[in-house]
Amino acid sequence: MSSALNNLVAGGFSVGVELPLDNDWTAAGEQARRNAGRLPGEPDMRRHAELATLADRLGFRALWVRDVPVYDPNFGDAAQVFEAFSYLGYLAGVTRNILLGTAAVVLPLREPLLSMKSAATVDRLSGGRLLLGVASGDRPVEYPLFGRDFADRGARFREQVAMFRDWGAARLAPQNLALLPRPAQPLPLLVAGLAQQQPEWVGEHMDGWLAYPGTPEDHQRRSALWRSVAGEKPYISFIHLDLAEDPNAPLVRHRFGATVGRRGLIEELAAMREAGVHHIGLHFRRNRRPLAETMEEIATEVLPHFHAGALGTPAAKATATT
Repeated sequence: MSSALNNLVAGGFSVGVELPLDNDWTAAGEQARRNAGRLPGEPDMRRHAELATLADRLGFRALWVRDVPVYDPNFGDAAQVFEAFSYLGYLAGVTRNILLGTAAVVLPLREPLLSMKSAATVDRLSGGRLLLGVASGDRPVEYPLFGRDFADRGARFREQVAMFRDWGAARLAPQNLALLPRPAQPLPLLVAGLAQQQPEWVGEHMDGWLAYPGTPEDHQRRSALWRSVAGEKPYISFIHLDLAEDPNAPLVRHRFGATVGRRGLIEELAAMREAGVHHIGLHFRRNRRPLAETMEEIATEVLPHFHAGALGTPAAKATATT
């Protein structure tokens, strides 16, 4: 397992955040979007660097970005707006410890050698912090724009994974060419969904699974399938979180997540861990409270239950005062 994956699952379970860090899927966020003239699903990125560095300082384990090449009003989601690899290169420079993940780069839309070079560049600039989530894509409208065939994206996905694994040797070596920078160790490849593949192929060729959000019961079934084809490779998912101000607020599920107080969040994350999940990324676009306040509460009250040395633990407090 790569050092980045080892760091992700250190202690058996960890918590990260998914970008963009904005409340734009709330009533107040929607009104702010209209006032600013942004498109539906286009987040406010003005505080993106401030909040990303806060997540790093607070001890969240990973920052996750998505790959949405063009804005489609039928989907109404611009993700984090910025191009994924360029953005991760910037985040590599403004953060120190937090892992940098893609959830996930759509390989069949991209020229494979440039994807490899971009990924290796981010990994080198970040000191080996890249977690490369990859996918086959699910938006048919994008493929003609890039001169790609939507129907054969599964085959193209397998070809590009093979190129990542031999670092382009089959294509480059006959011409005495090489692709730089070359990673110090193979980049960790995490698959979103099944990418048009059979589970057995995914379990053999991929280093981890990015599973769609669900309940602990959903994850118990899915992680059992994953373990049956992939052994103990990491199983990762996400929660769309609205953290209630009342720490005792009961959990009320909504699509892809829940509204809940911090005590219920601790119980939900513990249930996820018991269901076989190794990492959860928190998605805050439905969150009604200020994000800095929410992240700080999670760091001091929730992360100590799951991260050794997190803020709020005796070891962390002792370190902070020395």
